[in-house]
Amino acid sequence: MDNLNDIRALWLTAKTDGLPSSDEMLRIVKKFRNQRLRNKLIVIFTALVCAAMMVATMFVYKSTMITTRIGEVLIIIACGVLVFTNTRSIKRFIDLKDCSNKEFIEFLEQTRRNQVYYYKKTQVLGMGISSIGLLLYLYEMASISMVVFIITYSIAIIWTLVLWLVIRPRSFKKQSLKLEETLKKLENISKQLN
Repeated sequence: MDNLNDIRALWLTAKTDGLPSSDEMLRIVKKFRNQRLRNKLIVIFTALVCAAMMVATMFVYKSTMITTRIGEVLIIIACGVLVFTNTRSIKRFIDLKDCSNKEFIEFLEQTRRNQVYYYKKTQVLGMGISSIGLLLYLYEMASISMVVFIITYSIAIIWTLVLWLVIRPRSFKKQSLKLEETLKKLENISKQLN
């Protein structure tokens, strides 16, 4: 009987102040899932619109330089990379409906691994192709005069550097912090249950 009293005392003294309720956990899971699905669908839609506009531009604007066509194709390929990677990951989020805390923690850890892979590999590939495509696409228009060339390429290069060196790292850091926060909440619950 002494063991039972010890267990009861331990159970009653466990601190559960910082733990979310089961309803709050369901809300967290649902909110996380819906936000990620919405973001992925917006990225897919935007990439498809961009690719469609580039295809329409190819038919309407008759370029005289091959660099313009190569740039257009590279931008379309970059849009395709975005659509492919986001479409592939949507299935994971759609399947995330009813799961235990442990399954959701595993899901979040896999999401973190995917996020790091995307940041280090896929995003670099997509942005690299897109940046080269943009610079090639602008060449025909910029080759009119040296002043236009310098202004056009200065703006394009500054924009590309801002994307690579400011926006991309901040976006990754912000997403990582949100993911870590959700993961810590769930790990606290799992530790209490075990």
